[in-house]
Formats: sequence, C-alpha cells, structure tokens
Amino acid sequence: MHISIHFFARVLHVFGQVQALEHLLDTPNDEIGLTLMDEHLPKRVRSKSGGSSGAL
Repeated sequence: MHISIHFFARVLHVFGQVQALEHLLDTPNDEIGLTLMDEHLPKRVRSKSGGSSGAL
C-alpha cells in the first residue's frame, strides 16, 4: 500500500495534528534514518599512493 505524503498531511490537518508532521520530518532526531545513512558511509578512507601528504 502506497500513501502520498499529501494525503497523510491532509489527514493530520483534519484531526488538528499538523505539528506531528514536523516531528516526522525532523531528520536530526530520526534515529532509524540516521542509522540507515551511516550504513552507507564508507568504512574507512584510504590514502592515495604517490607519496603526497594529502594536504590541500
């Protein structure tokens, strides 16, 4: 089942709960979303060979 965010927002508005949408979109406090994003980060950064120090 796929529900558009527009319809979800409408339902929240009808029930006087639009502020709940703010909490759903509060990405700094979205622990599950942050965990999923962390899984896609590189595990480590390797330096390029060539003897450069890596300084810009």
